[in-house]
Amino acid sequence: MFRPDIIKRKVHEVKKFQVTYSHLQPASEPFTSAEKLNRLREVVGPEDILAILINADPDAMASAIALKRLFWRKIKKVLIYHVNSIQRADNLTFIKLLRIKQRHIRSINPSHITKWAILDSQPHHHEALMKLPVDIIIDHHPPDQASKAAYVDIRENYGSNSTIMTEYLLAARIRPSQRLATALFYGIMTDTDNFVRASVFNDVNAFRYLYQYTNMNIVKKIEFSEMTKKTLASYKIAMERLIFFKDMAFVHMDEVESPDILVVIADFFLRLAETTWSIVSGTHKDKLIIILRNGGFWGDAGKTAQRLFGEWGASAGGHKDSARAEIPMANLLKEMKSEFNPGQFVLNTLKASR
Repeated sequence: MFRPDIIKRKVHEVKKFQVTYSHLQPASEPFTSAEKLNRLREVVGPEDILAILINADPDAMASAIALKRLFWRKIKKVLIYHVNSIQRADNLTFIKLLRIKQRHIRSINPSHITKWAILDSQPHHHEALMKLPVDIIIDHHPPDQASKAAYVDIRENYGSNSTIMTEYLLAARIRPSQRLATALFYGIMTDTDNFVRASVFNDVNAFRYLYQYTNMNIVKKIEFSEMTKKTLASYKIAMERLIFFKDMAFVHMDEVESPDILVVIADFFLRLAETTWSIVSGTHKDKLIIILRNGGFWGDAGKTAQRLFGEWGASAGGHKDSARAEIPMANLLKEMKSEFNPGQFVLNTLKASR
């Protein structure tokens, strides 16, 4: 939820310390922001057609249009493709109000593309990303050994990928348009959950910098578009099926039209005072999808997803506070009986781990 009091407090904190981006280069970083920008731009040439591949959410979409701006008039064309189905009302409003042009990956013609970039994700996060060559990876999720490209910039301590892209814009001395600033600002808001989730001072500083160019009316409109009649019906089902186990809230939603609703419900149940973990599962097409949220001091959602579900051939992982696992149903049915119950499987797995 948009919180003006939090924004004002964060802006005040940044002004108090008077920290600039030139002071935020970690000692362990081998390259400055300017050097990274130069290395990034060396990967593409004037005649290249770049395809940016994302798992579309606000942080990823904002990152994509930021990279497109960085390469404006420097390469032949930049196209944005998403691998997921976009059905959340707030994400659709984000796309509409900020005029983000993108296509589903199924419409891509690889023969027309000369360079490939993955933003806010890595090849192992989605099977469609694993099938294509990659030249650029810019992400803030934990790195994987398979994440190899001509240019790789993974900063897993950052709260959002939009922060990384804001630093690239600053290194290029590009002042973002209101549209781009609003997208990046909202990307930071959502991925840090208004700085409730893990973040670094770079996130706060980028937030403060973008604030002066952001259209706050659009930000509020996007947030107020979160609810629809369809999501209300899903909340009703979730509340009827809610199971408490120690400090965990668990719900299995059966077949869902879009995995996005699982994310919304998992975030919602983490707000309960009695829960440290909120885990929501459901099936979509030929996969069992599990969303994990951790709101405590202990535990790591990303490592837990990998430990509990990785053995089933799942693409599993994420951050300390949020993670996701996707298991092909064929893998489970091969080992289980014909009357296999996906929800009971997830619940049994969770209970055995506690």
